[in-house]
Amino acid sequence: MSVLLHISDTHFGTEQPPVTKALRALAHSLVPDVLVLSGDITQRARAAQFEAARAFCDSLGIARVLTLPGNHDIPLYNVFARGFSPYAGYMAHFGRDLEPQLEMDDLLVVCVNTTRPSRHKDGEVSRGQIERVSGRLSGARREQLRVVVTHQPSCVMREEDEKDRLHGGHDAVRAWSAAGADLVLGGHIHLPYVSDIRTHVKDAERALYCVQAGTATSHRVRHGTPNSVNVVRWQPPAAGEARTCAVERWDYDLADDRFELTHPHELTLGA
Repeated sequence: MSVLLHISDTHFGTEQPPVTKALRALAHSLVPDVLVLSGDITQRARAAQFEAARAFCDSLGIARVLTLPGNHDIPLYNVFARGFSPYAGYMAHFGRDLEPQLEMDDLLVVCVNTTRPSRHKDGEVSRGQIERVSGRLSGARREQLRVVVTHQPSCVMREEDEKDRLHGGHDAVRAWSAAGADLVLGGHIHLPYVSDIRTHVKDAERALYCVQAGTATSHRVRHGTPNSVNVVRWQPPAAGEARTCAVERWDYDLADDRFELTHPHELTLGA
């Protein structure tokens, strides 16, 4: 079995020390195989914030770490940096690959950089990115859980969140589901949920689940939800068995000062 810890919107610079401590304890308890951090790592893309975020990720003790930038990881007030080196701070601490990938015997994770400095907070996925990811997915094996990661959500559950939905997101999830994707992980709106795209995206025929994370460590919680993270558990099926995976939402409980399992999901995946 492989275990993936999905966190998002840590917003270092606004992090809460008790919550970061509790998340570190959760990671040490679960011992995940992979950490995915889906953007908005910092609050204002400052060097000290990136440095603190990098140290925190290292302290989790997870061997494989995949990150991608969010809109907050691009300088907002430094117009020169935003125009000429928008990802310099991110790359200095998290590497030059803005779209990392990971392939294991039972897992394929493909990250997509959906930030655009010219769009401020909005995200976009291009036709080239859609096709590149589709090609990568089409070569995946049945025993691999196929995961795509974006920052902005590719589909939303509430009408009021449409303004924050990824530009080109519906085209992307239609193509990625057809190519074999199982999960699309995201963040940005600080609202955790799990949703099958077939209930929101016209002409989507194969199961593909949007798995959104809340803010992992920041005091910038929204929508009446606490700090939260996701845990994905995947066991490749035996011959003739259906493909299923577990997705768990873990919320920070202020009274107990720890992350607790609150919303378990057993998802039936496509073939």
